[in-house]
Amino acid sequence: MTMLPAVTHRRAFRRTDDFTPGTPKLKLVQEEIRQLAPTDVLIKVHAVALNYRDANIANGGNPWPVVPNGILCNDAAGEVVAVGDKVKTLAIGNRAGPITDTENISGREIKRSWLAADEDGVMADYIIFDEAVLCLLPDYLDWTEASMIPCAGVTAWSALKGMSIGQTVLIQGTGGVSVFALKLASAAGLRIILTSSSDTKLQRMRDQYPSILTVNYSKTPDWDKEVMKITEGAGVDILVENGGASSLVKSLRCTRRGGIVSQVGYLSGQDSGDLRELIPTIIDRRVILRGINAGSKHDMEDLCAALTAAQTPLKDLIDRTFAFEEAEEAVEYIWQGKQIGKIVLTL
Repeated sequence: MTMLPAVTHRRAFRRTDDFTPGTPKLKLVQEEIRQLAPTDVLIKVHAVALNYRDANIANGGNPWPVVPNGILCNDAAGEVVAVGDKVKTLAIGNRAGPITDTENISGREIKRSWLAADEDGVMADYIIFDEAVLCLLPDYLDWTEASMIPCAGVTAWSALKGMSIGQTVLIQGTGGVSVFALKLASAAGLRIILTSSSDTKLQRMRDQYPSILTVNYSKTPDWDKEVMKITEGAGVDILVENGGASSLVKSLRCTRRGGIVSQVGYLSGQDSGDLRELIPTIIDRRVILRGINAGSKHDMEDLCAALTAAQTPLKDLIDRTFAFEEAEEAVEYIWQGKQIGKIVLTL
């Protein structure tokens, strides 16, 4: 086993699990780094990207159980600084990050374990993972860009599976997954419709991607009908669904018969009353509704290969960076919905 003698402790942000508004949601702690197992890899973290999921967990809104006082976040990029003596796929100096669901290697596994929920996440200056759940990250990206890949990037990649050049995709919102999906869809030659409740955010996206079409769902409550008009009554081929219960039926209504709705989020809450028409609508539209929980290790490897082949820049997906020590402020920034794109902590 190769171990750096100087690395005996790490700094990490653990949740306070105090969900009272206005109280700190994170606590910076210093803790010992455990000894490496034979197939373990020690990574010095250089950047951690945040998702809405992190703010939701920190504020007690996660619909699934989480470990008490766990470490937040599942998007990170870092440098391998030590390896166990049985590690074969990674070496000191490699750039790597863990997959979001550490049980999901090939996509055929029956179990799941989510970082920052079932187990500690990555909001720390050093992290240890088994080599089986780590992926090499593209060399051409800087640390902040690479940190967005494991969760937001792989989720967007998985949500767009099955797309073909010239098809139409509807993407909801301007958060991390949405802007990553927008980037990939644009590169793949898809016609893009973007929805948001903010004209300012939509205009910013149009400035960046002049060919996209936009709909403000706040000003156009029947936004599904507007999307049907845009698509001349056919509906979109793929829809990246971020809203959840309140928007799902409308999403199904504006997806073409036989099309795909990729459910990636639940921003609107979980009012079952909004789903009264789910069954007749999904049957009528013959839509494939698929749940997206990031993706497998193989998906992450495929995404990294595609990004590397095209040398796709990702810097434009970053809304703002915070210092690692400003994690509390960064989480609150996302909780208030201020971001257009990704928020990244730098170390």
